[in-house]
Amino acid sequence: MQLCGFPAAEVEFDRAGAVVGDGDGAVRALAADPAVTDLVVLCHGWNNGHLVARLLYSALAGSMRSVGGGVPGRRIAFACVLWPSRKIAGVEVGAGLDERLDLLRDLVPDQRLTIDAAAGLVPALASRATARTAFAAALLSVAARGADDREDASTQLFTLPGGTVMDRLGTDAAVHLLDFLAYYEMKARAGTVGEHGLAPLLATLAGPKIHLVGHSFGGRLVTAAAAARPAGSVATLTLLQAAFSHHGFAADWGGGAPGAFRGVLDERVVTGPILVTHTANDLAVGVAYAIASRIAGQTASLAGDAPSPYGGMGRNGAQRTAEAVAAELLPVTGTYRWRPGVPHNLRADRFVRAHTDVTGPEIAHALWSAIAAS
Repeated sequence: MQLCGFPAAEVEFDRAGAVVGDGDGAVRALAADPAVTDLVVLCHGWNNGHLVARLLYSALAGSMRSVGGGVPGRRIAFACVLWPSRKIAGVEVGAGLDERLDLLRDLVPDQRLTIDAAAGLVPALASRATARTAFAAALLSVAARGADDREDASTQLFTLPGGTVMDRLGTDAAVHLLDFLAYYEMKARAGTVGEHGLAPLLATLAGPKIHLVGHSFGGRLVTAAAAARPAGSVATLTLLQAAFSHHGFAADWGGGAPGAFRGVLDERVVTGPILVTHTANDLAVGVAYAIASRIAGQTASLAGDAPSPYGGMGRNGAQRTAEAVAAELLPVTGTYRWRPGVPHNLRADRFVRAHTDVTGPEIAHALWSAIAAS
Protein backbone atom coordinates (compact mmCIF):
# COMPACT_ATOMS: atom_id res chain seq x y z
CA MET A 1 0.00 0.00 0.00
CA GLN A 2 1.18 3.52 -0.84
CA LEU A 3 0.07 6.86 0.59
CA CYS A 4 1.14 9.74 -1.67
CA GLY A 5 4.26 7.78 -2.56
CA PHE A 6 5.09 6.72 1.01
CA PRO A 7 4.89 3.07 2.10
CA ALA A 8 1.77 2.61 4.24
CA ALA A 9 -0.50 0.09 5.95
CA GLU A 10 -3.89 0.27 7.65
CA VAL A 11 -4.93 -1.26 10.94
CA GLU A 12 -8.51 -1.23 12.22
CA PHE A 13 -9.66 -1.58 15.82
CA ASP A 14 -13.14 -2.18 17.19
CA ARG A 15 -14.60 -0.25 20.12
CA ALA A 16 -12.91 -2.56 22.63
CA GLY A 17 -9.49 -2.19 21.04
CA ALA A 18 -9.46 -5.58 19.31
CA VAL A 19 -7.91 -5.70 15.85
CA VAL A 20 -10.39 -6.11 12.99
CA GLY A 21 -8.98 -8.23 10.16
CA ASP A 22 -5.25 -8.66 9.62
CA GLY A 23 -4.07 -5.05 9.51
CA ASP A 24 -1.79 -5.57 12.50
CA GLY A 25 0.23 -8.01 10.42
CA ALA A 26 0.55 -5.46 7.64
CA VAL A 27 1.82 -2.85 10.09
CA ARG A 28 4.33 -5.28 11.58
CA ALA A 29 5.57 -6.17 8.10
CA LEU A 30 5.96 -2.49 7.29
CA ALA A 31 7.92 -1.86 10.48
CA ALA A 32 10.13 -4.86 9.75
CA ASP A 33 11.26 -3.37 6.44
CA PRO A 34 14.93 -2.47 7.04
CA ALA A 35 14.58 0.50 4.69
CA VAL A 36 11.98 2.16 6.98
CA THR A 37 13.66 4.24 9.67
CA ASP A 38 10.58 6.08 10.97
CA LEU A 39 7.00 4.88 11.32
CA VAL A 40 4.42 7.67 11.53
CA VAL A 41 1.23 6.41 13.18
CA LEU A 42 -1.78 8.49 12.12
CA CYS A 43 -5.03 8.49 14.10
CA HIS A 44 -8.19 10.33 13.05
CA GLY A 45 -10.73 11.97 15.33
CA TRP A 46 -14.49 12.14 15.02
CA ASN A 47 -15.82 11.41 11.54
CA ASN A 48 -18.56 9.58 9.69
CA GLY A 49 -16.53 6.63 8.47
CA HIS A 50 -13.28 5.29 7.14
CA LEU A 51 -13.49 7.30 3.91
CA VAL A 52 -13.21 10.58 5.83
CA ALA A 53 -10.24 9.23 7.78
CA ARG A 54 -8.48 8.11 4.61
CA LEU A 55 -9.03 11.51 3.02
CA LEU A 56 -7.44 13.18 6.06
CA TYR A 57 -4.45 10.81 5.96
CA SER A 58 -3.98 11.32 2.23
CA ALA A 59 -4.14 15.11 2.57
CA LEU A 60 -1.57 15.17 5.38
CA ALA A 61 0.77 12.77 3.57
CA GLY A 62 0.38 14.86 0.43
CA SER A 63 1.42 17.97 2.33
CA MET A 64 4.44 16.13 3.75
CA ARG A 65 5.39 15.10 0.23
CA SER A 66 4.98 18.66 -1.06
CA VAL A 67 6.93 20.66 1.51
CA GLY A 68 10.37 19.13 0.98
CA GLY A 69 12.56 16.17 0.52
CA GLY A 70 12.20 14.79 4.01
CA VAL A 71 15.14 14.13 6.32
CA PRO A 72 18.50 12.95 4.92
CA GLY A 73 19.16 9.33 5.76
CA ARG A 74 15.60 8.73 6.99
CA ARG A 75 12.73 6.99 5.23
CA ILE A 76 9.26 7.29 6.69
CA ALA A 77 6.24 5.03 6.36
CA PHE A 78 2.68 5.50 7.59
CA ALA A 79 0.57 3.26 9.81
CA CYS A 80 -3.02 4.48 9.42
CA VAL A 81 -5.32 3.71 12.34
CA LEU A 82 -9.05 3.24 11.78
CA TRP A 83 -11.35 3.13 14.79
CA PRO A 84 -15.13 3.51 15.34
CA SER A 85 -15.48 7.21 16.07
CA ARG A 86 -18.52 9.35 15.33
CA LYS A 87 -19.22 13.01 14.83
CA ILE A 88 -20.75 14.76 17.81
CA ALA A 89 -24.10 16.34 16.96
CA GLY A 90 -23.32 19.45 19.00
CA VAL A 91 -20.78 20.61 16.44
CA GLU A 92 -23.14 20.12 13.51
CA VAL A 93 -25.25 23.02 12.31
CA GLY A 94 -28.96 22.25 12.61
CA ALA A 95 -28.62 19.10 14.70
CA GLY A 96 -31.58 18.70 17.05
CA LEU A 97 -32.58 16.56 20.00
CA ASP A 98 -33.68 13.64 17.83
CA GLU A 99 -30.31 13.56 16.04
CA ARG A 100 -28.52 13.62 19.37
CA LEU A 101 -30.59 10.73 20.70
CA ASP A 102 -29.88 8.77 17.52
CA LEU A 103 -26.14 9.39 17.95
CA LEU A 104 -26.23 8.07 21.50
CA ARG A 105 -28.15 4.98 20.33
CA ASP A 106 -25.40 4.43 17.77
CA LEU A 107 -22.63 4.89 20.33
CA VAL A 108 -24.14 2.50 22.89
CA PRO A 109 -26.39 0.18 20.87
CA ASP A 110 -26.81 -2.24 23.76
CA GLN A 111 -28.62 0.53 25.69
CA ARG A 112 -31.23 1.41 23.06
CA LEU A 113 -34.21 0.48 25.26
CA THR A 114 -33.07 2.81 28.05
CA ILE A 115 -32.41 5.61 25.56
CA ASP A 116 -35.85 5.05 24.01
CA ALA A 117 -37.39 5.35 27.48
CA ALA A 118 -35.57 8.66 27.99
CA ALA A 119 -36.77 9.86 24.58
CA GLY A 120 -40.35 9.15 25.66
CA LEU A 121 -39.93 11.69 28.46
CA VAL A 122 -38.95 14.56 26.13
CA PRO A 123 -42.49 16.00 25.71
CA ALA A 124 -42.79 16.40 29.48
CA LEU A 125 -39.36 17.93 30.17
CA ALA A 126 -40.56 21.52 30.10
CA SER A 127 -43.48 20.98 32.49
CA ARG A 128 -42.50 18.22 34.91
CA ALA A 129 -39.50 18.21 37.23
CA THR A 130 -39.91 14.47 37.74
CA ALA A 131 -39.57 13.92 33.99
CA ARG A 132 -36.37 15.98 33.92
CA THR A 133 -34.93 13.97 36.79
CA ALA A 134 -35.87 10.64 35.22
CA PHE A 135 -34.55 11.73 31.80
CA ALA A 136 -31.12 12.57 33.24
CA ALA A 137 -31.00 9.45 35.40
CA ALA A 138 -31.82 7.21 32.44
CA LEU A 139 -29.21 8.74 30.16
CA LEU A 140 -26.50 8.76 32.80
CA SER A 141 -27.09 5.07 33.40
CA VAL A 142 -26.09 4.16 29.84
CA ALA A 143 -22.62 5.73 29.99
CA ALA A 144 -19.53 3.52 30.04
CA ARG A 145 -18.02 4.17 33.46
CA GLY A 146 -14.31 4.17 34.09
CA ALA A 147 -13.32 7.24 32.07
CA ASP A 148 -14.83 9.76 34.50
CA ASP A 149 -12.44 12.21 36.12
CA ARG A 150 -12.37 15.72 37.57
CA GLU A 151 -10.66 17.24 34.53
CA ASP A 152 -13.93 17.50 32.62
CA ALA A 153 -16.36 17.36 35.57
CA SER A 154 -17.54 13.88 34.56
CA THR A 155 -16.91 12.64 38.11
CA GLN A 156 -19.38 15.23 39.36
CA LEU A 157 -21.81 14.46 36.56
CA PHE A 158 -22.16 10.84 37.66
CA THR A 159 -22.53 11.65 41.35
CA LEU A 160 -25.04 14.51 41.16
CA PRO A 161 -28.80 13.81 41.30
CA GLY A 162 -30.42 13.89 37.87
CA GLY A 163 -32.54 16.91 38.75
CA THR A 164 -29.48 18.88 39.86
CA VAL A 165 -27.70 18.04 36.62
CA MET A 166 -30.61 19.34 34.55
CA ASP A 167 -30.91 22.49 36.66
CA ARG A 168 -27.23 23.28 36.27
CA LEU A 169 -27.34 22.73 32.53
CA GLY A 170 -30.07 25.36 32.31
CA THR A 171 -31.79 26.22 29.04
CA ASP A 172 -31.55 23.35 26.55
CA ALA A 173 -30.47 21.05 29.38
CA ALA A 174 -31.41 17.93 27.41
CA VAL A 175 -29.29 19.03 24.45
CA HIS A 176 -26.31 19.87 26.66
CA LEU A 177 -26.55 16.55 28.48
CA LEU A 178 -26.67 14.54 25.25
CA ASP A 179 -23.72 16.47 23.79
CA PHE A 180 -21.66 15.82 26.90
CA LEU A 181 -22.53 12.13 26.98
CA ALA A 182 -21.55 11.78 23.30
CA TYR A 183 -18.24 13.47 24.10
CA TYR A 184 -17.78 11.20 27.12
CA GLU A 185 -18.42 8.03 25.13
CA MET A 186 -15.88 9.09 22.49
CA LYS A 187 -13.40 9.99 25.23
CA ALA A 188 -13.82 6.58 26.85
CA ARG A 189 -13.59 4.72 23.55
CA ALA A 190 -10.47 6.60 22.42
CA GLY A 191 -8.76 5.74 25.70
CA THR A 192 -9.72 2.09 25.44
CA VAL A 193 -8.52 1.73 21.85
CA GLY A 194 -5.29 3.53 22.65
CA GLU A 195 -4.46 1.54 25.76
CA HIS A 196 -5.75 -1.89 24.76
CA GLY A 197 -5.41 -1.73 20.98
CA LEU A 198 -2.67 0.54 19.70
CA ALA A 199 -0.25 0.27 22.64
CA PRO A 200 0.00 -3.57 22.47
CA LEU A 201 0.54 -3.33 18.70
CA LEU A 202 3.33 -0.80 19.18
CA ALA A 203 4.97 -3.18 21.64
CA THR A 204 5.39 -5.72 18.82
CA LEU A 205 7.17 -3.33 16.47
CA ALA A 206 10.94 -3.40 16.36
CA GLY A 207 13.21 -1.27 14.24
CA PRO A 208 11.85 2.13 13.25
CA LYS A 209 11.37 5.14 15.44
CA ILE A 210 7.70 5.61 16.33
CA HIS A 211 5.98 8.96 15.75
CA LEU A 212 2.41 9.21 17.05
CA VAL A 213 0.11 11.75 15.38
CA GLY A 214 -3.51 12.17 16.50
CA HIS A 215 -6.26 14.58 15.51
CA SER A 216 -9.15 15.47 17.84
CA PHE A 217 -10.16 12.36 19.81
CA GLY A 218 -7.37 10.61 17.94
CA GLY A 219 -5.08 12.84 20.01
CA ARG A 220 -6.45 11.24 23.14
CA LEU A 221 -6.11 7.79 21.57
CA VAL A 222 -2.41 8.15 20.74
CA THR A 223 -1.68 9.80 24.11
CA ALA A 224 -3.38 6.91 25.91
CA ALA A 225 -1.22 4.55 23.85
CA ALA A 226 1.91 6.50 24.81
CA ALA A 227 0.90 6.40 28.47
CA ALA A 228 0.84 2.60 28.28
CA ARG A 229 4.34 2.36 26.80
CA PRO A 230 7.69 2.35 28.62
CA ALA A 231 10.25 5.14 28.78
CA GLY A 232 11.92 6.03 25.51
CA SER A 233 9.57 4.02 23.29
CA VAL A 234 8.05 6.93 21.34
CA ALA A 235 10.17 9.33 19.27
CA THR A 236 7.63 12.14 18.88
CA LEU A 237 4.02 12.80 19.83
CA THR A 238 1.93 15.26 17.80
CA LEU A 239 -1.52 16.37 18.96
CA LEU A 240 -3.49 18.15 16.25
CA GLN A 241 -6.41 20.01 17.85
CA ALA A 242 -6.65 17.33 20.49
CA ALA A 243 -10.00 16.77 22.23
CA PHE A 244 -8.95 16.20 25.82
CA SER A 245 -8.39 18.39 28.85
CA HIS A 246 -5.85 21.18 28.64
CA HIS A 247 -4.65 19.92 32.04
CA GLY A 248 -3.85 16.47 30.65
CA PHE A 249 -0.09 16.89 31.20
CA ALA A 250 -0.27 19.01 34.36
CA ALA A 251 1.66 17.95 37.46
CA ASP A 252 -1.00 19.58 39.62
CA TRP A 253 -4.03 21.21 38.07
CA GLY A 254 -5.87 21.60 41.36
CA GLY A 255 -5.90 20.03 44.80
CA GLY A 256 -2.70 18.11 44.13
CA ALA A 257 -4.25 16.16 41.24
CA PRO A 258 -2.06 15.40 38.21
CA GLY A 259 -3.45 15.36 34.70
CA ALA A 260 -4.63 12.07 33.24
CA PHE A 261 -1.51 11.76 31.07
CA ARG A 262 1.09 13.30 33.34
CA GLY A 263 2.89 9.97 33.34
CA VAL A 264 3.89 10.47 29.70
CA LEU A 265 6.16 13.31 30.87
CA ASP A 266 7.22 11.87 34.22
CA GLU A 267 8.13 8.49 32.73
CA ARG A 268 9.94 10.13 29.76
CA VAL A 269 8.02 8.02 27.26
CA VAL A 270 8.69 10.48 24.41
CA THR A 271 12.35 11.09 23.56
CA GLY A 272 11.75 13.90 21.07
CA PRO A 273 9.39 16.88 21.06
CA ILE A 274 5.67 16.79 21.86
CA LEU A 275 3.74 19.05 19.48
CA VAL A 276 0.39 20.52 20.55
CA THR A 277 -1.45 22.69 18.03
CA HIS A 278 -4.08 24.96 19.55
CA THR A 279 -6.24 27.86 18.39
CA ALA A 280 -9.27 29.86 19.39
CA ASN A 281 -10.50 29.19 15.84
CA ASP A 282 -11.37 25.66 16.95
CA LEU A 283 -14.92 25.94 18.25
CA ALA A 284 -15.68 22.21 18.19
CA VAL A 285 -13.10 21.13 20.76
CA GLY A 286 -14.56 23.48 23.36
CA VAL A 287 -18.15 22.22 23.28
CA ALA A 288 -17.80 19.67 26.10
CA TYR A 289 -15.77 21.94 28.36
CA ALA A 290 -18.31 24.75 28.34
CA ILE A 291 -20.86 22.14 29.43
CA ALA A 292 -18.42 20.85 32.07
CA SER A 293 -18.33 24.32 33.60
CA ARG A 294 -22.10 24.24 33.95
CA ILE A 295 -22.03 20.77 35.51
CA ALA A 296 -19.49 21.97 38.06
CA GLY A 297 -21.54 25.07 38.82
CA GLN A 298 -18.80 27.37 37.48
CA THR A 299 -19.38 30.80 36.03
CA ALA A 300 -19.63 30.70 32.27
CA SER A 301 -17.59 33.87 31.69
CA LEU A 302 -14.31 32.02 31.12
CA ALA A 303 -15.74 28.63 30.14
CA GLY A 304 -13.34 26.85 27.83
CA ASP A 305 -10.59 29.50 28.02
CA ALA A 306 -7.06 28.90 29.33
CA PRO A 307 -7.75 30.17 32.90
CA SER A 308 -10.82 27.96 33.23
CA PRO A 309 -10.67 24.66 35.14
CA TYR A 310 -12.32 23.12 32.10
CA GLY A 311 -10.84 23.59 28.64
CA GLY A 312 -9.58 21.61 25.67
CA MET A 313 -5.98 20.93 24.60
CA GLY A 314 -6.81 21.95 21.04
CA ARG A 315 -8.20 25.26 22.26
CA ASN A 316 -5.55 26.31 24.78
CA GLY A 317 -2.58 23.98 24.62
CA ALA A 318 -1.10 22.27 27.67
CA GLN A 319 -1.99 24.35 30.75
CA ARG A 320 -0.47 24.27 34.26
CA THR A 321 2.39 22.28 32.76
CA ALA A 322 5.62 23.93 33.85
CA GLU A 323 7.67 22.16 31.18
CA ALA A 324 5.48 23.36 28.30
CA VAL A 325 7.13 25.66 25.75
CA ALA A 326 5.06 28.53 24.33
CA ALA A 327 5.60 28.76 20.58
CA GLU A 328 3.79 29.20 17.27
CA LEU A 329 3.06 27.04 14.28
CA LEU A 330 5.49 28.44 11.74
CA PRO A 331 5.34 28.90 7.96
CA VAL A 332 7.26 26.37 5.90
CA THR A 333 10.26 28.69 5.86
CA GLY A 334 10.41 28.82 9.68
CA THR A 335 12.90 27.08 11.94
CA TYR A 336 11.84 25.26 15.12
CA ARG A 337 13.90 24.90 18.26
CA TRP A 338 12.65 21.80 19.99
CA ARG A 339 13.23 20.57 23.50
CA PRO A 340 13.10 16.79 24.00
CA GLY A 341 10.28 15.16 25.93
CA VAL A 342 8.17 18.25 26.66
CA PRO A 343 5.01 19.77 25.13
CA HIS A 344 5.38 22.66 22.71
CA ASN A 345 2.18 24.71 22.61
CA LEU A 346 2.05 25.77 18.96
CA ARG A 347 -0.42 28.60 18.61
CA ALA A 348 -1.91 27.94 15.20
CA ASP A 349 -4.28 30.86 14.66
CA ARG A 350 -2.67 31.81 11.33
CA PHE A 351 -2.83 28.39 9.72
CA VAL A 352 -5.55 26.33 11.45
CA ARG A 353 -8.89 27.96 10.76
CA ALA A 354 -11.19 25.23 12.07
CA HIS A 355 -11.16 21.93 13.96
CA THR A 356 -10.46 19.80 10.87
CA ASP A 357 -8.00 22.19 9.21
CA VAL A 358 -4.95 20.13 10.19
CA THR A 359 -3.44 18.88 6.93
CA GLY A 360 -1.79 22.02 5.56
CA PRO A 361 1.87 22.47 4.62
CA GLU A 362 2.65 24.23 7.91
CA ILE A 363 1.55 21.14 9.86
CA ALA A 364 3.63 18.95 7.55
CA HIS A 365 6.66 21.20 8.01
CA ALA A 366 6.36 20.95 11.80
CA LEU A 367 6.14 17.15 11.56
CA TRP A 368 9.24 16.91 9.37
CA SER A 369 11.11 19.20 11.73
CA ALA A 370 10.16 17.12 14.77
CA ILE A 371 11.16 13.89 13.02
CA ALA A 372 14.51 15.38 12.14
CA ALA A 373 15.06 16.38 15.78
CA SER A 374 14.26 12.94 17.15
